[in-house]
Amino acid sequence: MRYLNRLSGPFLDRFDLSIEVPLLPQGALQSGTENRGETTEQVRKRVFLARKMQFERAGKINSQLTTREIERDCQLSAQDALFLETALTKLGLSVRAYHRILKVSRTIADLAARRIFNNCI
Repeated sequence: MRYLNRLSGPFLDRFDLSIEVPLLPQGALQSGTENRGETTEQVRKRVFLARKMQFERAGKINSQLTTREIERDCQLSAQDALFLETALTKLGLSVRAYHRILKVSRTIADLAARRIFNNCI
């Protein structure tokens, strides 16, 4: 985590996602096939369908949406809007981060084949 302190906030603000990957227990990769998740083909199909939904809705993928298109396609419920506003304030996130959160949330809904954008935050 020390390396994160060397990166500037504005630089980190340009990443859409960041995740922490914990160390695997020794031997976890050699143990059986349990918890394998989706196959590559299943993921490929879901991504294809999600991109198709995005092109049908806006003529482009979610990462290319303008602010106006985000407001149109990513309308939040009152509860989700309050949650996101609280998170933005507590975490000190920018307007850029707000729009990215909405785009990523819209993409998650698309990957789940959900045309309605609610409970995605």
